[in-house]
Amino acid sequence: MDRDYAQYLLKKTRQDYNLIAPQFSSTRRFVWRGLESLAKYILSREKVLDLGCGNGRLLQIFKDIDIDYTGIDGSQKLIEIAQKTYPNARFRVADALNLPFPNNYFDKVYSVAVLHHIPSKELRLRFMSEAKRVLKKEGLLILTVWDLKRLSLTFKFTILKAFGRSKLDFKDVLVPWGRSCQRYIHCFSQRELRHLTKKAGFKIKEVGTLKMPEGKENNIYIVAGK
Repeated sequence: MDRDYAQYLLKKTRQDYNLIAPQFSSTRRFVWRGLESLAKYILSREKVLDLGCGNGRLLQIFKDIDIDYTGIDGSQKLIEIAQKTYPNARFRVADALNLPFPNNYFDKVYSVAVLHHIPSKELRLRFMSEAKRVLKKEGLLILTVWDLKRLSLTFKFTILKAFGRSKLDFKDVLVPWGRSCQRYIHCFSQRELRHLTKKAGFKIKEVGTLKMPEGKENNIYIVAGK
């Protein structure tokens, strides 16, 4: 993908989520069944980064665990909602590709349904490399991406790409949010996510599929050590 176009898509994604923040947050007031199992990797008093925290709902799965939590997101509007909903938690607007934290800082990095919004192989590798950088030596990355199975969308954008009518890469789509916007999504497979994780220097411990409620996309998840 052209680098300038990738930067345009990053900016567009931030703008899209600022635009739809109230509606988006209202559909994600609670952690969906399936994501709750991700809490098992946390130990008490650990430093945890929620990378792409949105409205902060992942905090709900840690409610019975004493942790040092930090949530970051590129959307100012979603961070405002998160801070209002969870006033005792620490949130900030930050760039996932240039994390404002020192090396070896967090015990765990969680990233739920974020990586598929990052355009281009180059920037997705940078995302993973930044997550690895801020993890402690024995730290874990727990990450999910959509297991997108919308054949009409993927077929449409594959045809456009094949005929030179799209700047997107193959396996990229634009997913509508009502009439408000079209969100950039990269359609991952387990194989591709494994490959990217290894390329970033992680040691894969677990890969699988999280079943989401009916009407929601299932998630591919990966657990990897530094």
